[in-house]
Amino acid sequence: MSPFSLSGKTALITGASRGLGFEMAKALAKAGALVLINGRNIKSLNTAIDLIKAEGEKAEAIAFDIADSNALEAGFDKIKTDHGGLDILINNVGLRDRRPLFEFEKEDVAKLLNVDLVAPFMVARHGAALMIENGQGRIINITSIAGPLARAGDAAYTAAKGGLEGLTKALAAELGPEGINVNAIAPGYFATETNAAMVKDEQTLTWLKGRTSLQRWGQPEELGGVAVFLASPAASYITGQTITVDGGLSSHF
Repeated sequence: MSPFSLSGKTALITGASRGLGFEMAKALAKAGALVLINGRNIKSLNTAIDLIKAEGEKAEAIAFDIADSNALEAGFDKIKTDHGGLDILINNVGLRDRRPLFEFEKEDVAKLLNVDLVAPFMVARHGAALMIENGQGRIINITSIAGPLARAGDAAYTAAKGGLEGLTKALAAELGPEGINVNAIAPGYFATETNAAMVKDEQTLTWLKGRTSLQRWGQPEELGGVAVFLASPAASYITGQTITVDGGLSSHF
C-alpha cells in the first residue's frame, strides 16, 4: 500500500463546500478516504458531494455551524454513531475581516476570534476525543501566512491565525502521547472564489510577480497534496509543524 494512501480512513473537513476546503476534501477522497464535508448550507454541501461522487470517490455532507456549541456537539455525536470514530480532522473554517484598527469594535474582534480560533479549538477537542478512543489520528489546522507575517489593516485576523499556529504546537505536545499528530498548513495567495476580485486586479498580480518566487497566484488544487501528505502514514513522525504553501512569498526577499 502507498504511504500516501488514506484507504479506510474517515476525514472531516470543515468549511469544505468550496474553495480550499473543497480541494482538500477532493484530494483526500482521491487518496481513499471517506470525506465528511462540513458547512452550514446543505445545498452547497450537496453540490460539493455530487462533484466528488461523480469521480467515483466517497463523500457525505454533515451540516452544522462550528461556532454553535450545541450544533457542534450534535455533529460529532452523529460522526461517532454513523462512522464509529474519526481518523482525520481538517480545521478549515475561517472568517475574514480586513479593516483598520480603529474601525473595529470589541464585538467585531470577539466574533472573528471566536470563529477563527475558539471554534477550531473546540472542533479539535471534539475530534481528539474520538481519535483517542481509537489510539490514533491526524489534526490539520489551516492557518495563514498572516500570522507569522503581518500587514496594516489586518490586526484581528493576524492575531487569530497567529494564535491558531500556537495552538497547533500546544495540541501536538498534549495529544502526541495519544498517537495524534497535529500540524498546520499556512496558505498564501490562492485564486479562490473569495479572492475573485483580487485575482482580476492587475496591480495585485504585478505585486505577486515581484513578491513571490513563482510569480503567480496559487491554484486551490495545489493545496490538496499537502493535506494528503500530513494526513497520511508518510507524515507519521511529523507533528507540531506548520507547512507554508505560498509560492515562496515568505522566503522571497
